[in-house]
Amino acid sequence: MTKKLFTEFNISEPILRTLEGLGYTEPTEVQVKVIPAALAKNDVTVKSQTGSGKTAAFGIPLCELVDWDENKPQALVLTPTRELADQVKEDITNIGRFKRIKAAAVYGKQPFAYQQAELKQKCHIVVGTPGRVLDHLERGTLNVDRIEYLVLDEADEMLNMGFIEQVEAIIEKLPKQRTTMLFSATLPENVAKLQHKYMDNPQHIEIESTETLTDQIDHSLYVVKEQKKFSLLQDVTIVENPDSCIIFCRTKDNVDYVVDELEKHYYTVDKLHGGMVQEDRFAVMNEFKRGEFRYLVATDVAARGIDIDNITHVINYDIPLEKESYVHRAGRTGRAGRTGKAITFVTPNEDKFLAEIQSYIGFEIPQLETPTEQEVNEAKDVFLEKLESRPKLKKNKNEQLNKDIMKLYFNGGKKKKLRAFDFVGTLTSIPGVTADDIGIIKIQDTVTYIDILNGKGPMVLKAMKDKTVKGKSLKVHKANK
Repeated sequence: MTKKLFTEFNISEPILRTLEGLGYTEPTEVQVKVIPAALAKNDVTVKSQTGSGKTAAFGIPLCELVDWDENKPQALVLTPTRELADQVKEDITNIGRFKRIKAAAVYGKQPFAYQQAELKQKCHIVVGTPGRVLDHLERGTLNVDRIEYLVLDEADEMLNMGFIEQVEAIIEKLPKQRTTMLFSATLPENVAKLQHKYMDNPQHIEIESTETLTDQIDHSLYVVKEQKKFSLLQDVTIVENPDSCIIFCRTKDNVDYVVDELEKHYYTVDKLHGGMVQEDRFAVMNEFKRGEFRYLVATDVAARGIDIDNITHVINYDIPLEKESYVHRAGRTGRAGRTGKAITFVTPNEDKFLAEIQSYIGFEIPQLETPTEQEVNEAKDVFLEKLESRPKLKKNKNEQLNKDIMKLYFNGGKKKKLRAFDFVGTLTSIPGVTADDIGIIKIQDTVTYIDILNGKGPMVLKAMKDKTVKGKSLKVHKANK
């Protein structure tokens, strides 16, 4: 494929500037194929494995196509998990930063009233899980009259998790005239039915997944009795000595057990499973992204769409019972052009599940001999040295983008009858500040947050000490969040 550039698409300067700031150098294959089709408002069905860059493939066109002046949501993105909803919202916010695109995430286990208040404000794109989106629709707190774009992200997983009725109920409430984009790692029959029923002559785009699965990822397996698994895990991690590793278990009880045992051996480790409160799940994921610990033990809740580029190893402590899950777990490594390893533990009575996986992925996973005592002993010193050293923290991909942005806090909002144009009028009266220097404005009942772009935050902060907004003197300082 001839290399293309983002500048070859019909994308406006503010979004091109953001992509450069985020470090997007050239589009991935899925972006090359999807962006032009989406910008032309064609329905698309995309078969592409996770890690291929598909969030930007729909996020860039959405940010380009939505009308900033329209206050009601114009795009709806449905995702199977809360983590993915939050991440997609963050990615879209980053892509649309200089166009001042506002995105909201709605999902369960978060206060409904908070989401309701956010949806009342100007909001261009809503990202959410089917259950909570439907809840908002039924309560009348999400207006979909202006929805022109629908994205079904990880469609196979959404249906696999039992959301088919909710997804259909949501689609039935949307305007019939719209552009629909469906993204899925696999295209089982229920996903095919969905596209036939709700999409208009969709363009089919398929990104070969097996190439990435084999070229970027080294697959292997060990046959081991259940009671010997943890001992093998220790030996394998000592010999492999990963920089960053996800260990997958089938149940949260297994996750808890493995974490407890690893902590006894002084591994830097944390856990992620559905039994944890949402705030804790987000906190753990963010700390893992930053590299504050090397080992994350998780159930499949972490296997979908979590965007961490430099995971070196995935270890299936428990073999997945569903063949598709193997692809999604393995897809956590070998991302963004890097190589990785996917290691699976198989007990003697799990050969049926292994056979299904191998048939599905189209190749046989090589079986390795368990590490010998000598191999483990020879590797132990280097392993302990890494274990005892502090992991090098990773930079967030939007760090470069945000370094020229300062978020300001004002102690006035809706209750003081302040509107966005009141703030814009005051800010642009500061010499050297134009509307292009003002980013997202978030007005709440008693406070307002405004992104000041292009490194002009300190200047605006200083000037606002002597200015009023709509005749009101407001306290202004750099926001903590």
